[in-house]
Amino acid sequence: MSSPLTSIHTLSVQVKASWDTQQRPSYNPHRTYPKNPITPNTEQTLKSNLPERSVLSVSALLSRKSPTPAQAVRMEEKYMGLDTWMPSAPKVEKPRSLYNAASLAYIGDCIYELYARRHFLFPPLNIEEYNDRVMAVVRAEAQDAMLQKLLNDKALSDEERDVLRWGKNISSSKTKTKKRAGVAVYNRASSLETLVGYLYLTNAKRLDEIMLKLGFSTGASTQMILEEASSDVANLST
Repeated sequence: MSSPLTSIHTLSVQVKASWDTQQRPSYNPHRTYPKNPITPNTEQTLKSNLPERSVLSVSALLSRKSPTPAQAVRMEEKYMGLDTWMPSAPKVEKPRSLYNAASLAYIGDCIYELYARRHFLFPPLNIEEYNDRVMAVVRAEAQDAMLQKLLNDKALSDEERDVLRWGKNISSSKTKTKKRAGVAVYNRASSLETLVGYLYLTNAKRLDEIMLKLGFSTGASTQMILEEASSDVANLST
């Protein structure tokens, strides 16, 4: 038997190409177009029309209607169906036997900033204003002032004060923050972050109580913030 012959057809394709001899700028998705040149007179006019930013203290930034402890108990303890609004902490019975103080300050720094970002979420602001307000309360100087408030109000237990002393002795290399704020302020701020990290792992409810004393919004005050924001929007629309 003879095998069938297979014919292969070769297709020829002609491609015409044109070359651009002009150099094109690289692609930039955030490209901006040049504006009219600014003359000295125009620049002076623009500066005079720009609103000046007011410098607020930490207490003024955090100022907001917060519920009393009695009101907090009566409010819904769950947030969006969950027992807590924060990421679930790993189950650790004795954090001090497993982690060093620097490790707890590391996670405490993150949790502290999460409280700050959540606090300033209402009312809506632009990103620059968000960052300005958050940075104002996460600085070492602000954390030191807040720690002094807790100590002056005698709001901490003996165990929590012991965690502060433990966290105060964290050894770290020289940083810009330490150079700016000073070693003493930096160490006290680190001790507060250590306490926040410790309570995050052991007692989230107690952490909420302390952050509420400092003026931060917590899960119990969410409804009050939403009502306040809705009221502000309604007043603006009338």
